[in-house]
Amino acid sequence: MGGVNRTNAGAEGANLLALRSHNTALVLDLLRTAGEDGISRLELAERTGLTPQAVSKITARLRAEGLAAEAGRRASTGGKPRTVLRLVPGAGHAVGAHLDRDELRTVLVDLTGAVVVERRAPLDLGAGADAVVAAVAREVTEAVAGADMAADTAAGAGGAAGAARAGGVLGVGVALPGPLDHTRGVLHRVTGFPEWDGFPLRDALARRLGMPVVVDKDTNAAALGLAVGEEVGRAVGSFAYLHLGTGLGAGLVIGGTVHRGARTGAGEFGHQVIQLDGPPCGCGGHGCIEALCLAAVAGGDLDEAARVLGAGAANLVGLLDIDLVLLGGRTVAAAPDAFVRGVAGVLADRARREGAETVPVRVAPGGERGVAEGAAQLLLAPLFGRTPTPGTPVPGLPPRP
Repeated sequence: MGGVNRTNAGAEGANLLALRSHNTALVLDLLRTAGEDGISRLELAERTGLTPQAVSKITARLRAEGLAAEAGRRASTGGKPRTVLRLVPGAGHAVGAHLDRDELRTVLVDLTGAVVVERRAPLDLGAGADAVVAAVAREVTEAVAGADMAADTAAGAGGAAGAARAGGVLGVGVALPGPLDHTRGVLHRVTGFPEWDGFPLRDALARRLGMPVVVDKDTNAAALGLAVGEEVGRAVGSFAYLHLGTGLGAGLVIGGTVHRGARTGAGEFGHQVIQLDGPPCGCGGHGCIEALCLAAVAGGDLDEAARVLGAGAANLVGLLDIDLVLLGGRTVAAAPDAFVRGVAGVLADRARREGAETVPVRVAPGGERGVAEGAAQLLLAPLFGRTPTPGTPVPGLPPRP
């Protein structure tokens, strides 16, 4: 993988991103989902609707790029055995960085999304742009170096030489509290840190690291990671991910796609007002769900915090008619049962009043690194053309009509 610089990681990442044609993405995603068992060219043609000739050209190019390799042979109904192909996970990597108000969590993942390196470091989001950019650049560089060391160790122990080092870095996905402009990578008045307003974080990090950078809200990144995953994204078409940590926000997936809104500002869930004469909030308003919820947490009243969170979730359910509510963030992780029980109770009460079905509430898979892993998917998901297909049954959820 080498050092993080424009001529090495950046160039190799750009080459991988250039493969994102629709047909290539279809083939890559099927190779990814096939796992180590692999998939034959005939199966690829049948499942993509492409001609065998087109599949042969695409797979030949992927093999030449080192993205695909033979996984053995499989018996066929007639003629010689079929060659089976698989994705080479270490042929590329992506970095995901979650900038919280007081902590920086960084992961480096391979092409399957598996975490190769994970790092955590203290962070003061109010320390100023220079300090924060330097901290992110340092952690990204260390994460890449950690993968290089692991590859060298594996090679020395008889493993595949340069397994991690051989794959270029697609880039860095950065997730942090909003509001922000996802399209331009520019921050707005981050709640509690208005000094960030107008700062071009994407461009500043791209210059520093010499590789592509994508910036999004923490909740959107987490929602993307869930949407492209098998456990959630293949099961439901629309869900809300509610993140309660040092702040409160929502990531919305509608019809299988992360909903960011016309100005990429959707999901400012924590700042809907539910108490007109309520306590002041860091956003400048009064009676916001975030202020009420965090105050209850600070006072040790988790039941009240869950009830407030449930009131907001009920508003989302009524407004968007979503299939599922997922809870995440460090505060939820510290008392998952209390929050699931409290939010589910409010939604059940609402369903009884309206004679409707109760929307399920669960803890989001992925734990506390879910945002960082989702940030890495900001780079990976486009490579695989990932558009989650709703409608696949999932245990514990009723089938979609």
